[in-house]
Amino acid sequence: MRAVEVYLEKPWGLYLARPTPGRDQFHYLESWLLPSLGLRVTIFHFNPGYEREQDYYLDVVRVTVDGRVWHAEDLYLDLVLRTGSPPSLIDVDELFDAVREGLVTSATAVEAVQTAVTAIDGLARHAYDLDRWLATHEMALTWRAA
Repeated sequence: MRAVEVYLEKPWGLYLARPTPGRDQFHYLESWLLPSLGLRVTIFHFNPGYEREQDYYLDVVRVTVDGRVWHAEDLYLDLVLRTGSPPSLIDVDELFDAVREGLVTSATAVEAVQTAVTAIDGLARHAYDLDRWLATHEMALTWRAA
């Protein structure tokens, strides 16, 4: 269990922000769960010396909502996005390992790849600008900026 400072629910997603005590790389994170896109969009607030060339980290996830309970299942694939540049697709090896070990089905792996491809295509069609792409889905992410 991790203490969350802020929750904000919108019809299209759930925002959370929290400190990350004990982490060397970053001290705070902000995330949006976007069920219709199968994504968790995160901004990491890095500690000095751990900065990275990224604006957003997109996890490919399966999100289910049951009343007021949100559940996100990580599907292994991730995109690292620097606005204006093509994203990097990472952790493909982790997805393949998970399939090989029977941790995810091949159908789930196909879902993950399709979600990642859809996100990459959407970003490409909007000059690799997350906000511009999400606006076409009537989503406007807001950030606390700790």
